[in-house]
Amino acid sequence: MATQRAGSTENVSVSLPADLLSVLRERTGKRGLSSYITEAVRHQLEMDGLAEIVAAQEAEHGSLTAAEIEAASRELFGDAGRDGKHAA
Repeated sequence: MATQRAGSTENVSVSLPADLLSVLRERTGKRGLSSYITEAVRHQLEMDGLAEIVAAQEAEHGSLTAAEIEAASRELFGDAGRDGKHAA
């Protein structure tokens, strides 16, 4: 996924469990924490959007079948998407 940088930023205060913050700092270093969290939030917003699309589709056409879910997974993730397993 390509990193997108906003033209401007704003500081916010976010509370995180201490153990989670410790792991994040080990993984990202002090300077990488904001970028990591930004990308995590961006990813979650994309997933939320996809969930909304699926919900609208199901409301109009009924629940997705297992075959439809498997086909979509293959299209998105290739063979790695089989059985719900896909690469990160």
